[in-house]
This record gives sequence, structure tokens and C-alpha cells, in this order.
Amino acid sequence: MIGISKLYCGTVEASDPLRYGRRSKDLPSHLLQFSADKKPVVVWNVGRRCNLKCVHCYSHSRDQAYSDELSHEEGRRLLTDLADFGAPVILFSGGEPLLRPDIFELIQHATRGKMRAVVSTNGTLITPDIAARLKDAGLSYVGISLDGLEATNDRFRGVKGAFHMALEGVRNCLKAGVKVGLRFTMTRENYHDVGGILDLIGQEGIPRACFYHLVYTGRATRLVHEARMSHAETRATVDLIMARTRAFHQQGRPVEVLTVDNHTDGPYLYLRLLQEDPQRAAEVLTLLKMNGGNSTGTGIGCVSWDGSVHPDQFWRHYSFGNVKERPFGAIWTDTSEPLLGKLRERKKYLTGRCAACQWLDLCNGNFRVRAEAVTGDVWAPEPDCYLTDPEIGI
Repeated sequence: MIGISKLYCGTVEASDPLRYGRRSKDLPSHLLQFSADKKPVVVWNVGRRCNLKCVHCYSHSRDQAYSDELSHEEGRRLLTDLADFGAPVILFSGGEPLLRPDIFELIQHATRGKMRAVVSTNGTLITPDIAARLKDAGLSYVGISLDGLEATNDRFRGVKGAFHMALEGVRNCLKAGVKVGLRFTMTRENYHDVGGILDLIGQEGIPRACFYHLVYTGRATRLVHEARMSHAETRATVDLIMARTRAFHQQGRPVEVLTVDNHTDGPYLYLRLLQEDPQRAAEVLTLLKMNGGNSTGTGIGCVSWDGSVHPDQFWRHYSFGNVKERPFGAIWTDTSEPLLGKLRERKKYLTGRCAACQWLDLCNGNFRVRAEAVTGDVWAPEPDCYLTDPEIGI
């Protein structure tokens, strides 16, 4: 992820993560991406069932019961193992995680183990009572998905009224004192709503927003043809996000804004700052090197509902092992696993533009699963890198 507000608006300096030795266990959550040890943030898909029908769902979820999900005791054992391994954050996802009956007990178990707990949800089930229970469980953050304004979001989510239910969930979190933010996945079919979503953030006093670049997996596989943004559309949208984020900060409204799942945004932001503020650009370059780019298989991992361990939440067709058979820590450190080992030395395997790019240390080859989805080759150039050849030094 690229912290637009941190980097472009200067809310973080290179000295800030250094003050904590860049250790995952010591860093505040807003500096975690600059850690040196890259202990993994782990996404746990606690269940596959969902009450919505999103067109870009990476897990093909439906509103039905699924079998072979980790039991309560298996879940507790997983959380204990993750805490012992040093995972700094556990992100409860789904499906819709709030449909799991024991979700509050699992959150509490994680927070008692000194992990920061985060929930990624569609927000439609967050009543005032649910918001209060999330607060009591010690949750650090709730990310609520909105993929456009009302008409766009409800079309994406497949349920009429989903927009208003999600927005009410945001308001209930704010009233309960739970840190909450929006999650927006950008496609050609909804990027025109980014400005309106930023307006909404200002109107509602929402403190955080993450804008995700689409990854072509699950139901989104077909969107590689239908809804893939052009490079020009992506550049223009990132420009808008940067400009609006700066405007918030100039107005004395320090909204935290991030872009996620395309590390092209890092060098792009740096090149823009190089023209606007060279002194700040030098500071940002140091921070981007600390960030290190895409960390699939190192700084982020995923445990599926059935216990399978994946490189990240999008790479669901490949498993390193299962936590029912071996602890997560044992699986994650076994670099004899072919893909895991290569992901950690990926620069040796990249081809084409990525191999020749002068910003490789900043993006780390970007999203390998997206290259695989578009080209069939894990090590092919990142298809959604929107920098020109001259910008990457070719």
C-alpha cells in the first residue's frame, strides 16, 4: 500500500519508523508498512458465506452455508500461533466475517494475544449494537467496502439498498468510537465515482480511505476484459486522489488516504513530487525504499476458511500448506516450497520491463498474481504498470 497522505502530504518523515528500529512489534499501525523485518500481516477468511453478491468477489461467495471451515478451537489455535510467530496484525475477512457467530470471541482472543485486529466487511450488518461489540472486543479498525455512490455500489454489490446499509454501518462505528474507513476497488465501471466518494468522506467525517486497484481473481477474472482501466484512466484517477488528499490536509482535515495493490503509485508519486517539491521528494524516496514495494509471500499472507495458506488473499489457486496440518509459522518459514522461495527472491525471476525498471527496489515487481492472470506467466511484466518507458529508465 502507498500512503498518499503520509508521503504526498508529509505526515510521516523517514525518521519516524527509525525511531522504533523499524521492528514490526514496536511500530504504531500507521508506520507498519515501513518495517524492516516484514513479519506478515495475515488475512484470515473466517468464512466464505456473504449476504451480498459482489461482481468482483475474489472468493466467489454466496449467501449459503459452506462446509470445511476452521472450527472455533482451530481458529483460536491459529490466532495463538500467529501471535507467537510475531504477526503484528490479523485481518478478519470473508465472505462477510460478521456472519460468523463466534467472530467477537475470535477478535478478543487475537487482541489478548497482543495482535492488532482489523475487520474487512461490507458494513451492512453493523448495527449500533454490533458497533459497540466491536469496540468492546478491542478492534483496531473496521474497513467498510463502498465501490461507488448509491447506484454504482448497489450494482456492484448485487443488492439494492447495500449503499445505505453500509453507510449506516460507517455512522454506527463513528458513534461507537470505532476507527473506520472506506475501501473502494477501482475499475473502469466505477472510477468516475472516486470524486463523489471523496466528497462523502468529507461530508461524513470519515477519517480513512483505501483505494484498491483491481486484482483479476475470483469473479473479477472476467473483469480483466470488461472493466480493466487504461493506463491513462489510472493515472488521472491517482492524480485526483492525490490532489483531493492534499486539499483535505490544507483545509485542516487530516484524512488518511492510501492506494493499495499497485506499487506503481509509489514511483509515480515520487516523480510528481520531484517536480513540485524536490526536498520532500528526497524524503519520500527514502520512505518508499523502506516500504519495499509488494510484499506478497513476505509481509502479507492469507489463511483461507479451510485452513489453506496462500501468498495473499488473491492468490487462492495456490497453497503453501494447511494450518490443520502444520502451524502457520512452520509453513511460512519453509522456503523449500517452490513459489514461496521464488517470491522472496523475485527480482531474479522477473522479465521484460519489470526486470529493467529503475524503480524495482520501490515496487518489487508489483503484483505477480495480476501478471499471471493477464499473461499466464507469474514473472511477466506487471500489466497495470502505467509508467512510460522513459519514466522507468528504458
